[in-house]
Amino acid sequence: MADAIDVEHMARALQLAANGLYDTAPNPAVGCVLVKDARVVGTGWTAPAGGPHAEIVALKAAGAAARGATAYVTLEPCCHTGRTGPCTKALIAAGISRVVFAGRDPNPRVNGGGAAELEAAGVAVEGGVMEQEAEPLNRGFFTRMRRGVPYVRSKLAVSLDGRTALANGASKWITSAAARSDVHRWRARSSAVVTGSGTIVDDDPSLDARRDEAQIPEAIGIKQPLRVVIDARLKMPPSAKTLSLPGEVLVLTTRALDDPKAEALRAAGARIDRIAGDAEHCDLRAVIEHLGTLDINDVWVEAGAGLNGALLEAGLVDELIIYMAPRVFGSTARGMFELPALESLADDYPVSFDDVRTIGADLRITARVSRVAGA
Repeated sequence: MADAIDVEHMARALQLAANGLYDTAPNPAVGCVLVKDARVVGTGWTAPAGGPHAEIVALKAAGAAARGATAYVTLEPCCHTGRTGPCTKALIAAGISRVVFAGRDPNPRVNGGGAAELEAAGVAVEGGVMEQEAEPLNRGFFTRMRRGVPYVRSKLAVSLDGRTALANGASKWITSAAARSDVHRWRARSSAVVTGSGTIVDDDPSLDARRDEAQIPEAIGIKQPLRVVIDARLKMPPSAKTLSLPGEVLVLTTRALDDPKAEALRAAGARIDRIAGDAEHCDLRAVIEHLGTLDINDVWVEAGAGLNGALLEAGLVDELIIYMAPRVFGSTARGMFELPALESLADDYPVSFDDVRTIGADLRITARVSRVAGA
């Protein structure tokens, strides 16, 4: 049974796991602490995909001291061969005597199999230690494993009265520099940043994750998220700023792939995938499912009221991240979601507040959406 010592070391493993939030996808971010005779003999966190998992990094750091140690891991150790070998076999070979993990790995290739293999080899195993605290680290990975689609967060920067821009479209900048820095950290930990063609045409955003603005230390690895533009009619110009930046840009369209506009965007560096839909709109459910097939864990949406409203109405938004500035724009300013008129309060889109905190001069509200398809 877990005790205060187990919780202490698992808390340290969770801190280590957070170091991998920006570069381990599509793998989960995992941390590991090896303890022997009340002394930490090895630590590690998962390297970028293709590199060693947290357990392997910690075992290498510990060397011979790993024999007889307890391993604290933030996710059930894997028992299959993917880009790397199974961590269970490495833990057994190193002589680990006990493994304590937070939550089961929902990957069907693991999902209890890792724990079973360790127990069969005589290793004492305990799961569920700080499982609730560990879950947010890999919410996107868990969602993709369980539902086959990524976890979708929609970011909105709004005034106190819920307005995203003035009537003339002016919106830079509603929120503080501290809030914008926080957005860059969220971009960096997301597998994909998604927007609509209207936002590209109107605002020409970069959509990249910038280390300096995110204030992520140089010792922490980051990789650019896939930048996804939903663009049924191929309105995106080849001169769009995001196409000139490091990282991959994916344009999803209902047009033929040999359309001259598609060819022009490809020449500018974009990847073009055809998606279900009609001449005017991509099927948003097909968009999210397609991103799941690309091993996208976390989607970060930065878009206008049209796309945000359509995603919400379709039950495709899991979480809202709302940055609320201490200013009022009035009723003529633009709102957050374009949605059909509600006939009853019972027809609303309920949310639950997970977290409310101050970021610079603003509030950051994290709200889980109750009406989610397939959840």
